[in-house]
This record gives sequence, structure tokens and C-alpha cells, in this order.
Amino acid sequence: MDDQQATLLGPADVRRLAAELDIKPTKKLGQNFVHDPNTVRRIVSVAEVGADDVVLEVGPGLGSLTLAIMPVAGEVVAVEIDPVLAARLPRTAQEFAPGLADRLTVLPADALRVRAEDFAKPPTALVANLPYNVAVPVVLHLLAELPTLRKGLVMVQSEVAERMAAEPGSRTYGVPSAKAAWFADVRRAGPVPRKVFWPVPNVDSGLVAFHRVDPPSNAAREDVFRVIDAAFAQRRKVLRGALAGWAGSAARAEELLRAAGVDPTTRGEQLGIADFARIAEAASSGSSS
Repeated sequence: MDDQQATLLGPADVRRLAAELDIKPTKKLGQNFVHDPNTVRRIVSVAEVGADDVVLEVGPGLGSLTLAIMPVAGEVVAVEIDPVLAARLPRTAQEFAPGLADRLTVLPADALRVRAEDFAKPPTALVANLPYNVAVPVVLHLLAELPTLRKGLVMVQSEVAERMAAEPGSRTYGVPSAKAAWFADVRRAGPVPRKVFWPVPNVDSGLVAFHRVDPPSNAAREDVFRVIDAAFAQRRKVLRGALAGWAGSAARAEELLRAAGVDPTTRGEQLGIADFARIAEAASSGSSS
């Protein structure tokens, strides 16, 4: 084997590793292992990572995607919450990509709790098959915690992909879409068939790509996110009512909305991230009409 190549895991490899570790994929951890080499090659290609990238992979599992990333990335840091999987991954790298094994660092940790100082080199790209139940919180946490993360491609449940990439005005636009837009341009990057996973999930999957952008304003992110949370907590209400609790009263909410140039009778789903930022700015400046 070429020192710069990796042998990718097929269905038999995935089952052998799982049997060796006595792993039975659990719904609690959202474990569905990819066993199709063409799928992981496609993910790495669409992710557009290169030799200059320190790639952060969350939930590497048995290493299917990890082995596809290693030949093209400068370094790979795999964050794995399962201690059994975390302990096995370096040996899998040695077995299937011996000439590249030194590019891999395994961090046994919960991705929702990692901090920038946990990484010897700042990650520049996120490439991951994310557990469906924590996909949005993980992506938002990593974007907030790791300003060096410039781009990413994640595989998530199809409905989650829709929500993350939704535009204002669409029926799937909500808190995940608005908050993700604070950090990045987010887009759908194609479907993933169920049959490439073991066990086969009972939901469809999709790819979501993002490229970081500058925040739309100098407002504090926490303040803007509080406005977003309030606006969608009572989605059917117009903003004058939905933001009443946040602002202190419906009348005060209307004042702030008008100061921000937002119609008080519109709903949160119509607003882009810049609109939410202006509302937060109006509140912090003590605006009144």
C-alpha cells in the first residue's frame, strides 16, 4: 500500500470491528456506522479539505470517515465520547492507513463540552457524521467555541439538514437556521441513502455544508440568540406578542421592533439574522420611539 493511502472500511470490516469490541449500535448515542467507501469518499470530496487543514471529526465511531479524511488532510482530531471506540481508533488507523497514522489524534471527550484549549492545533474544518439527536447543538457549540473553524460538512438527519439550511420565510426556518446564520453561510449538499449505514436507520440523511462569515453586527451573540429564542418560542404569535416576555411588555417590544425597523405584526420566521441583531442592538441601546 502507498504510504499516503488508506484502505477504507467495507461492510465486513465494520461488522468485524463491532464484533471485536462487542458493540451493538445504540439509539441513545445515535450510532449508525457508515460502511460504504464511496459515500465517505464523496463526503471528503464535497468538504473540500486539504493538506493545510486540521480537520475536526466528531463521533468517528469505527473510523469509516476518519480513514477517508486522513490521506487529504494535514491532521485529523477525532472527538469520541465512547471510550471503547476512542481506544480502538488509533489501532484501526495503524491497520488500515499505517503511513498516515501519525496524522490522527483521538480526543476522548463529549463534543458538547470541548473547549478551544483542548486542541494542540486549532481546527480549521469540521467533517462529521453527527448523531441525529445532538447535531444542531454540537455544530453551534463548535462554531462558537472554535473561531478558527472556517468551513465544514456534516451528515445529519434529512429534516435536521433542512432546518439548518432553511431561509427566512420557509416552513422549516427556525432557531437552528437563524443561529447557524450568525456564524456561517449554510447550504444543503445532497442526500445520503439509508443503505450505506449499519444498522440501516429509519430516517433519511443529508449533507450540510457551511462556510464561516463575519457576524452581521457588533451586538453580543448571547443577546441576539435570546431574541431568536423568544421569537420562536411562540411561533404563531406576531413579534409584538412573542417578544413581550423578553422585552418586559408588548408595548416595549413594539417600541424596540420599530426602532429596529421591523414590523411588529410580522412573525419571527420572516426575519433574517441581521433583523434579529438590530432588535438586540435596539434593546441594548435603550431605544425608544
